[in-house]
Amino acid sequence: MFSLLRTIVQEVNAARNLDQALEIIVRRVKEAIGVDVCSIYLSDNGARELLLMASDGLNPESVGTVTLSWEEGLVGLVAERAEPVNLENAPAHRRFRYFPETGEERYHAFLGVPIIHHRKVLGVLVVQRHAEGRFDEDTVTLLVTIAAQLAGAIAHAEAVGALDGLQEQNGRMDSRPLPGLPGAAGVAMGTAVVMHPFADIDGIPDRPAESPDAEKTRFLDAVLLVRDDVKGMIERMEGTLPSADSALFDAYLMMLDSDSLTGDTLERIDAGNWAPGALRDTITEHVRAFDAMEDVYLKERVEDVRDLGRRILYRMEQQDKPKERKYPKETVLIGEEITASMLAEVPPECLAGVVSVRGSRTSHTAILARAMGIPAVMGVRDLPVGKVDGRTIIADGYSGRIYINPSETVTLEYIRLQREEAELSEGLLSIRDLPSETTDGFRVPLYANTGLVSDIRPSIHSGAEGVGLYRTEFPFMIRDRFPGEEEQRQVYRQVLEAFQPRPVVMRTLDVGGDKALPYFPIQEDNPFLGWRGIRITLDHPEIFLAQIRAMMKANIGYNNLALLLPMISSVGELDEALVLIHRAHRELLEEGEQVILPAIGVMVEVPSVVFQADRIAQSVDFLSVGTNDLTQYLLAVDRNNGRVAELYESLHPAVLKALIQVVEGAHRHGKPVSVCGEMAGDPAAAILLAGMGMDSLSVSSSSLLRIKWVVRSISMQQARSLLDEALQMDRPELIRERMNAALEENGLGGLVRAGK
Repeated sequence: MFSLLRTIVQEVNAARNLDQALEIIVRRVKEAIGVDVCSIYLSDNGARELLLMASDGLNPESVGTVTLSWEEGLVGLVAERAEPVNLENAPAHRRFRYFPETGEERYHAFLGVPIIHHRKVLGVLVVQRHAEGRFDEDTVTLLVTIAAQLAGAIAHAEAVGALDGLQEQNGRMDSRPLPGLPGAAGVAMGTAVVMHPFADIDGIPDRPAESPDAEKTRFLDAVLLVRDDVKGMIERMEGTLPSADSALFDAYLMMLDSDSLTGDTLERIDAGNWAPGALRDTITEHVRAFDAMEDVYLKERVEDVRDLGRRILYRMEQQDKPKERKYPKETVLIGEEITASMLAEVPPECLAGVVSVRGSRTSHTAILARAMGIPAVMGVRDLPVGKVDGRTIIADGYSGRIYINPSETVTLEYIRLQREEAELSEGLLSIRDLPSETTDGFRVPLYANTGLVSDIRPSIHSGAEGVGLYRTEFPFMIRDRFPGEEEQRQVYRQVLEAFQPRPVVMRTLDVGGDKALPYFPIQEDNPFLGWRGIRITLDHPEIFLAQIRAMMKANIGYNNLALLLPMISSVGELDEALVLIHRAHRELLEEGEQVILPAIGVMVEVPSVVFQADRIAQSVDFLSVGTNDLTQYLLAVDRNNGRVAELYESLHPAVLKALIQVVEGAHRHGKPVSVCGEMAGDPAAAILLAGMGMDSLSVSSSSLLRIKWVVRSISMQQARSLLDEALQMDRPELIRERMNAALEENGLGGLVRAGK
């Protein structure tokens, strides 16, 4: 069964459009199960209607014409129940509806299973037989498995089909947005530029060949280079490998010389695709051919085909290296997973927005986008990345929707909303120098989250009262080795000098999870629960001590430094870190450096610290809540996993109650608590955090004035009242709705949707 599923999914993913994908499914399933009919009905959830889209067995003229609602017919019953319906004599069932054009009155046995994607019924997969009799359990489970596996492939094919049909629709996808998750507030309108990892053949987008002859030369040059590489392998391996194993490399040479690889790729270039896209399609076709073979040995050669494709692509990309890529004026960066290095490749004046297939609001990319003031949409799982390069795109960072080649109506509406957004941002400048306090006089200081020297000016310009979180990992990430003590001192001193006398909270090195150092790779099955944060630096005290020394030396003469320890999960870890900090302080004094011991805080991001907040507050000067990780750990939701990212909600009652417990534990010992996680930059959450008694909030510079507007528009009494209301609710979506309504009531609706 697994082999059958893999074959069908591969063929469906390679389909040119939805119609072709559905034809593949009905044909393959009919053959595999041995039935007389296999059909697929797809649903329009808005109208709750089902349309017969493909069938192998029913009258072909009925395809595309037979429509029924969810409330009628057996197919409607399957969609309505969202579970299988297995009948021995379908015409005898009270819900049976007769469609003369299908000719299905001849069939008695009926089995229908729902096709469900993202909790929505996409359609119904049906098989039928002439003879009466229920289908056995094995057939039911097989069809359920096929439907579950194919749901994503059908959604992907539907999106690809919609794009491929743009010419027939006058180039527009009217009112057909693709859903994702809000990543960074704002609206981006521009040209899609697809980014893919180096030598990732599956991530290559379609792109027109500007010069087919140049593309063919580029491809053939790469093939020649790979031939030389393979010959070099053969020479190196001579006498080392048995002849049977070394024959693999001879097979590589044969494939490189074959007309089926080079000839097919050249034909695809002539047809208009650029060389990498043409190579991708040729390799995909070869992979399908090998997968379909019965011979086990030949099936296993699939990886060799892929490897050869990657080698040719690598050589082509090496040729591209000296060329500087030109980016459109309004670039919307798109990829399966956008990395910090990809963001850095685009000139800041060209970068309009970011769209990623993977990730969520709290993934590293989204945080960077917010820091840069760039709209972002994350987790757009149905986006056919390879088909959108160069197309016009709108990314709505508020709703998490994207529009590809939008209609004129949609475009004009978003132009209006962008204009209103710009007016709103301009208007907020008037409160930059005003105090961050509620209407009844309670101060809620606002600090900036930053990690780049280039962020200093925007943070100061936004009116930040200091830095609540300086992410020190960025100086580590942009180098090809660990930075030395003096290198670090110079970077930290720039930040401390720029903000003095305002406080700067510097977090010690926090890598691992979704933040990797290229020269210090960490491979783990579950990186977020693995070796990261303080766990790494305690295991490598030489790294930790060098950083602490650099921070203290950078602070000489300014005295506005505070240290923040990440990923603390126990009192024991805290005690170990404190020993090292005091040791670094003592050694610097012995060396004649006029250093002072800075304030020391703990980042509350592990649930165990929530329950020890009272005890930990006795040993440090302050607590700072990292709501990104705390939320994911409390809810057991990987915030970078698109399948469950929508379950990640910082307004969950458990998160709110945990934060209250931290505030109470710290205040019991007179220690302040701040929130430096992304929750602080969420206007709806900011009201609740103020109501809890958080002593300060730290947000990206692009969000600071918006949060100040929230603080200055409410009273502390109202914030506490809304918190009491929220704590009576059991569902996070209800809390979110109530808080958004409160923002609207206070004239702050422009903070949670596009426009004013």
